[in-house]
Amino acid sequence: MPKESGRKLVASNKKARHEYHIEDTVEAGLVLTGTEVKSLRQGRASLVDGYATSYGGELYLEGVHIPEYTQGTWTNHSARRRRKLLLHRHEIDKLVAKAEQAGHTIVPLALYFKDGRAKVEIALAKGKKIHDKRQTLRERQDRREAERAMSAHVKRQR
Repeated sequence: MPKESGRKLVASNKKARHEYHIEDTVEAGLVLTGTEVKSLRQGRASLVDGYATSYGGELYLEGVHIPEYTQGTWTNHSARRRRKLLLHRHEIDKLVAKAEQAGHTIVPLALYFKDGRAKVEIALAKGKKIHDKRQTLRERQDRREAERAMSAHVKRQR
């Protein structure tokens, strides 16, 4: 069987980009069981409530929902169990030190397969205030209106 190559996206966390200012991103490996990998290969996962915490000098991903594998037996996994992240020591220390500052947290942005291995993109993030969210939505709406106006102008010129 040929080895997989490239990046295959399983799940992304669009809500995180709306709720937080993303300051720094890091790619991390995941410690998973066999049925979790099979469930991910079917494209089933949710990162919406996910976050990372530190226990005993290690970083763990919590709140990520990977549903049970449908053909699994008694060896099936728990859907919301704590999963260990695989990072270098200096990366863990840097993220934990910054996350301990007020208002900062570590959130998952994307879950994907890279060259056949499950990876998660985590980000150091700071929560947005309500007025920041409104401003972001307003900017996005203004950008869309400008693009529509430009495309309409180009169509009229033809």
